[in-house]
Amino acid sequence: MRFGYFLSTEEFTPAELVEQAVLAEEAGFDALWISDHFHPWNDEQGQSPFVWSLIGAISQATSLPVTTAVTCPSYRISPVVLAQAAATSAVMLEGRFTFGVGSGEALNEHIHGEPWPTADVRLERLEEAIGLIRELWTGETVTHYGKHFTCDSARIYTLPDAPPPIYVSGFGPKATELAARLGDGYITTSPDTELLGQFREASGGKPAQIGMKVAWAPTEEEGVEEAHRLWANSGLPGELAQVLPSPKHFEQASQLVTRESTAQSVSCGPDLDKHLEALQPALDAGFEELYVSNMGRHYREMIEAFGAEGLPELRRRAGA
Repeated sequence: MRFGYFLSTEEFTPAELVEQAVLAEEAGFDALWISDHFHPWNDEQGQSPFVWSLIGAISQATSLPVTTAVTCPSYRISPVVLAQAAATSAVMLEGRFTFGVGSGEALNEHIHGEPWPTADVRLERLEEAIGLIRELWTGETVTHYGKHFTCDSARIYTLPDAPPPIYVSGFGPKATELAARLGDGYITTSPDTELLGQFREASGGKPAQIGMKVAWAPTEEEGVEEAHRLWANSGLPGELAQVLPSPKHFEQASQLVTRESTAQSVSCGPDLDKHLEALQPALDAGFEELYVSNMGRHYREMIEAFGAEGLPELRRRAGA
C-alpha cells in the first residue's frame, strides 16, 4: 500500500504547497495528491492557485508522483487544453503523473455562466471528454464533432513516452460505474466499502485511491476550532458539494454544521494514535493508496509526526 500527502490548494498559498511537497518527500511519503479548484469552499480557506502552475513547480522541487484530485475536464477548461496540460505535466514529472478527473462542482465550473446540469449530463460530458483526451494523447491530428465538444485539427506535440493513467472519482453508483468502465483507477474521499466493491467487481480489480483529512494541532480544542473554521463544509450531506455555486453559499449552508459534529467526525489534536485510528477504515477497505491532508496551519508538525512514527505504523498495519 502506498501512502501519500494531500496538497489542499483551497487552504494554502503556492509557496506553502511547494513547501509541503518537499517536507512530505523528506518525511517519507510516497506520493502527492493535489486538488484543482477555481474557488475555495469558503472565504476562511482563502486560497485557490492554478494547479497546473503548481504541478510544474512541484516537478522541479521533488521526485514524488502527483495525482490531480480531481480535475473536471468538461466545463471550466476545455478537455483539449487539459489534454495538453496533463501531457506536459507527465513530461515534467518524467511519467510520475496520474490525471485524476471527475464530473465537477458548480463551485468551480459555473464561472462562464453556463447552466449547471444534472448529474447524468455531467457524467455524459465527462465520458466524452475522457475519450477526446485519450485520442489527443496519441499525438495524431484530431478533429472531433461530439455532442458536447468540438475539436478542430488539434495535435499535441509535447507528449510523455506513455500516456498518463486516468483515474475517475466516484461518489455514487453511476459515477463509480463510469470509473470502472473508463478509468485506469478509482478516486474517492470516503472509505465506502459498497462503492469500492462495486468498482472492484465492475473493473476487474483496478486500483483505487482515497484521500482523508486530519486536524493536527497542539491541543484537541485548537484542532476542532481549525477544522470547524476551515472545513465545516465537509459535514454537508448529499449532493450539496456538487450544486452550491459559491463560497458564500457554502458558508451559509455550513452554519447548519455544528462544532460538536465537526469534533465527532474529524480527528483533531496532537494524538498520533487517534489520527491513525481515523485512517484505519481506509486500510481495512483495501485501497491501494491513501493520501492524508492536514486541516489548519500545523502541517509541519503533522508531516514530521507522520514521518517519524505514523508512516511506519501505517505500513506495518497495511502489511499485517
